[in-house]
Amino acid sequence: MEETTGKTTLENGVRILTKRMPAIHSVSVGIWANVGARDETPAANGACHFIEHMVFKGTRRRSAYEIALEMDAIGGHSNAFTTMEHTCFHGKVLSKHLPRLTDILADIFLESVFDPEELRRERDVIYEEIRMLEDTPDEYLHLLCGEAFFGDHALGRSILGTRDSLKRISPDTLRGYYEDWYEPEKVIVAAAGEVSHREFVDLVAPTFSNMPKGNGRGLPPREPPTPRPGAWPRKKKLEQVHLCLASAGLSAPDPRRYAYSLLNIILGGNMSSRLFQEIREKRGLAYNVYSFAPAFSDCGMLGVYAAVHPRNMRETIEVTLEQMARLKTEPLPHKDMESAKDYIKGSIFMSAESTDSQMLRIAQNEAQFGGYVTLAEVAAGIDAARPADILEIAGELFTSDSLSLTLLGPLRGKTDYKELLSV
Repeated sequence: MEETTGKTTLENGVRILTKRMPAIHSVSVGIWANVGARDETPAANGACHFIEHMVFKGTRRRSAYEIALEMDAIGGHSNAFTTMEHTCFHGKVLSKHLPRLTDILADIFLESVFDPEELRRERDVIYEEIRMLEDTPDEYLHLLCGEAFFGDHALGRSILGTRDSLKRISPDTLRGYYEDWYEPEKVIVAAAGEVSHREFVDLVAPTFSNMPKGNGRGLPPREPPTPRPGAWPRKKKLEQVHLCLASAGLSAPDPRRYAYSLLNIILGGNMSSRLFQEIREKRGLAYNVYSFAPAFSDCGMLGVYAAVHPRNMRETIEVTLEQMARLKTEPLPHKDMESAKDYIKGSIFMSAESTDSQMLRIAQNEAQFGGYVTLAEVAAGIDAARPADILEIAGELFTSDSLSLTLLGPLRGKTDYKELLSV
């Protein structure tokens, strides 16, 4: 039986969510903003991620050291992350320390000072983060894949920003972005664990009720991208060729999302998937091969990643295309369908035992669907998916004129990689 969830919306639009988990000694809290890298202009690229870093660098009440010291003193941990559509500042402590954790997170979110000296140092830290990304071929390829697939759309830019865009960001510009973008109706405060909804609202409401409404200079409406098919090779001195083969995917709220998640698992989402078995286990072409399916509010991508010796590149692409074609034409055997369903349900239900996962889940449900989706509803949606649904989605997505191939590594000659894209 699902544990109790609660939701309160303050007069200014801030939403407060809780998920009570009895017999758990900890609580996870996250302050979410429905603002991410896709909302930035090219000139502001990297601003959300920069804000994510800077909120830990001092407030009107606490220095950066005092923030770290207070978290350590209560045995907790805090962090933050930026995605294409959201920014989250979160922490986890024993439930008895919930008031202090809530106070620290609210302080960094609402009262950060964006100190010029701290900003200068943190800009250098982000430069190092960019260098680290560029020195990590598999991560860098995913960035290149987004750039190739989404083109000039904001979803094709780096969440980290660029060296040029970061140079233009000052404390005043960051503060201005914060005031323009982080409006109360875009904010969710979520907690999961040993927490009472009423008590949590009493902790949060006095502070967040005073969050001023937007100044009218908010973000423009999000527009979906137009994916770009084709081949996008990038030469780099490496031992392997890293490749991403991508197609359009479904959006996060799409009603077919359960069947779509099954398609991803069957294609390359686990060790018994078709790509893992065929490319790694049977042919020994790659150590690392998998499929992935990032989903956004209005679009998505379904991609396959592999890292292979240059001589195995063509065969790996051919096998991947063959497996995509099979999903379009051959109904899934009952045992494969049931195995994928059990795998997804097992992953979801086991992750539900974590307060961090539950905090993330209730906030994401609110952002994507406007309310909580129970685990029973999710399980029912997965169980209702049919082999015919997989055929339909694969037929819609896996077409020769919609695939995008991104390559990174020791590419030679003038190969026409586009001719490989036939499915």
